Amino acid sequence: MAEHGEHHKKHSQHHQEVYNPNPVSAEHKSNWTHELVGGAAAFEAMKLYEDKMKRDGKPDNHALAKEILAGIAGAAADGLFETKGLDFIDKQKAKHHAKEQAEILYEERYGKGV
Repeated sequence: MAEHGEHHKKHSQHHQEVYNPNPVSAEHKSNWTHELVGGAAAFEAMKLYEDKMKRDGKPDNHALAKEILAGIAGAAADGLFETKGLDFIDKQKAKHHAKEQAEILYEERYGKGV
């Protein structure tokens, strides 16, 4: 497995900010962007994916793995919108960014594959 790349560090920080269990002020939350929320969702997706792969084994097919990860990232973004009240952020842009960044995180970690 490859080392974590630059996106991992950035999205790890986004994840900590967005998934922080402590209440976030409305003023602080108003500075969030679809990139920040998408990055946090991508990081969450990668965490969930890797946890599942540790339990069940990793798919041999990189394309399938990326599709699975994109689905998890989209669901994670949806979950953030439902639980964090992010009506001021473009949900579709955040979901697209989450899926895109999840693929980048996967490629940084496992390579581009076939």
